Formats: sequence, C-alpha cells, structure tokens
Amino acid sequence: MNAEIIAVGTELLLGDILNTNAQYLSQKLAELGFTVHFQSVVGDNPQRLEQLATQAKQRSDIVIYSGGLGPTADDLTKETVAKVYGDPLQFDQQQFERIRGFFHACSRNMPENNRKQAMVPAFGETLDNANGTAPGALFRDGEKIAILLPGPPKEMIPMFEQQAIPRLQKLQKAVLVSRVLRVYGVGESALEGMVGHLLEGENPTAALYAKPAEVIIRITAKAATSQQAEEMCGKTAQQFYDILGDCIYAEADQTLEQTVVQVLAEKGLKVSTAESCTGGLLSQRITAVPGSSQVFECGVCSYANTIKEKLLGVPADVLEQYGAVSPQTAIAMAKGSKALSGADIAVGITGIAGPDGGTPEKPVGLVYISVANGETIWVYKLLLAHRNRETVRFAASQKALDMVRRVALGLEMKDCQCFEM
Repeated sequence: MNAEIIAVGTELLLGDILNTNAQYLSQKLAELGFTVHFQSVVGDNPQRLEQLATQAKQRSDIVIYSGGLGPTADDLTKETVAKVYGDPLQFDQQQFERIRGFFHACSRNMPENNRKQAMVPAFGETLDNANGTAPGALFRDGEKIAILLPGPPKEMIPMFEQQAIPRLQKLQKAVLVSRVLRVYGVGESALEGMVGHLLEGENPTAALYAKPAEVIIRITAKAATSQQAEEMCGKTAQQFYDILGDCIYAEADQTLEQTVVQVLAEKGLKVSTAESCTGGLLSQRITAVPGSSQVFECGVCSYANTIKEKLLGVPADVLEQYGAVSPQTAIAMAKGSKALSGADIAVGITGIAGPDGGTPEKPVGLVYISVANGETIWVYKLLLAHRNRETVRFAASQKALDMVRRVALGLEMKDCQCFEM
C-alpha cells in the first residue's frame, strides 16, 4: 500500500517551524512497509487544503495529516478532511470532559473555543491524545483512509505510535524489516563503486545515504514473518561485510563515539585527548556517551602555543621549525597527552578550521591527527578543501575516533604514517 504525508500550517510554509514530523512519519511508514509517494505542506487555507486532500485521497491509499487540530478558527484540518471523506463530525461528550479535565489539572479554565476539539468522526474513529487537548481522527471512504494527528511532536509521536501504528499494522499482509550498517572511511561515490551490484536487488533492497563524515547503508526486506525478513537482511548484510570489512563500524543507531567507548570498555583501555582546532569537540563527543568515565582520562584544549608547551610539553623548537599545524606538533601533542594522563591511547589534533588562517602551503581544512598507544604513534593528514569551519572540526573528530577504534582493536591503520614512540 502507498501512503502520503500532509503537514498543515502556515507557520511551516513561512519557515517559522521545521517540519520534523514529515521525516519521522516517513521513517516509520517505511518501517511498516508503506511506500511514501508524496509529501506536502499546505497553509491554513480551507480551499487549498480541500483541493490537496481530494488529490491525496485519489492517488494514495493512506494519507497521514499532522497539524490543524487546534481550537482556533484557522485549525480546519478535521472539518476539511471530514468533508472530503464524507464523514460528518459529531459532538463527543466524553472527549469534551477529557479536554476540560486537561485544563482543570493545570488549574485553568477551558476557553470556549476548545469545545470544537470534541467534534469527532461520526463513522470513523477517534484517536485519544494523552499529551494534549486535540484528539486525532481516522476517516474511511471505502479502502481509502486518512489519519489525522496533532502538530506538536510531543503529541504527534505518542499518538502515532500508540494509536495509529496498531491500526496500520492490520492493513499490511507482509512484514518489513530494516537493518542499518554504518560505514566510515569510504565516501559515498567510492562506496557505490564497490557495492553497486548489491544496490540493485528488489527484495531485499539496499540503499546508501550520505551523512556528515560517514555513509549509512539501509537494507530492507519484506516477508511473511519478521524472522524471514531478518534472515533475508542478514544474508545481504553479510555480502556488504565481505566487501567492506572493518569499514563498517556499527549497526543501527550506534554512533562512532558510542562504538569507541564500547570498544575501549571491552578492552579495558583508557584514552586521553589534546586538541587544538577541534576545540574540545572530540572529548565532548566521547564524554557525551554514558559510561565514558570508565575509559576517558582527560582532555586538553590547547589552542595557544604556550599551552601546547606548558601543559603538553610540545618543544618550542618543534613549534618554531614546523609550526603549530604539522605532523611533528600533532605527534608531540599526543605524546604530551599520554604523559600527562597515563592513558593507554592518546590523541593529538592540530589544524586550520578556517575560515581564515590558511596559506598556500597550509590551507584551510588541513588537519593532522596523531594517535599513540605507548609503543607506536600514527599520524594522518586530513585535507578538507572548500569546507566550512563546522565541517572541518566534525570531520577531524570523526577521523580521530576511527583511529582510536582501529588502535584499540588492532586493525589496519589505513593511510597513516607510523613511528615508534
């Protein structure tokens, strides 16, 4: 079955509010096995809303609406969709008492205009709202279905998960299962060249999605049971592992920093950081992970050369001869961090994040990352031309995390220079 998403609200058209509901609903509908063919945003205009609702009903089996269920005069989604689906609204005393009780619990009097929210489908279904005043609705016209949800995500998401999903699952004869592989170290274009033949299947399907400094592979299988679909995903996933190996660092929603903390904890290792151009971003990402206190010793944000010298022991002659942005300085920073903390693995990062400060010899986007484990020290030269400051800093922290992962697991340190401590 195909589906469509319509977000209602002039504030969305004006850009005052980001339409995160559409992204959430698209992801959830895909997980449920519905193909989303259209997404639309329409303002609080009854004529345009009715026109779009009529078109959507004709071309889609399921239409999911969000927004326009409030008490004000311009909240017209329910009235308009009821007209399109030929289902009159009627007053529901039980919903009215629930709405009034919502205000009473907040020690407030219910405004009279909230009464309109107690108007519900005469033949369809009412979807209870445990987090707000506006109930949702489900309209049917033959095999065509419309589901109306509130606009605020804190109301929309629980209603969709608790009220809409059980109803939608009954409409599906097949089960859809997805498996996500997270890849670092191979760009989207290069990755497509390596695994392109695996992206041509119809069931399971596989697709690449570029994310900041990584690529996501989503494998989706449709089958009669979840077990069958999971087995199909597993076979396809193994084909990706056979080609990409340790470039796949995790699955599902696990981030690179979560993976690093997990690996360090399993190996009983600790890490420390010394950062210049990333300004503490690497240590921030590590310490944002619950349980990181078991593996993180300390982080030094050594922006100034004097701090590099005083805290990390970077020799003045290294800074003078090679400059702050150099492999020699990155190595000295990692060594200094390790000496200061006693950590098993230490990181040194120095570079030019921009937008200013670059030269022809050392352009904006040049970063040196060094990782030491006590016996060996590795250095990687990262060059990110034509990138903004935020992108350079994040990409540098991402590369550093992957280097730590590889050192901890004893994996190949690709494209790194290697030195003895």
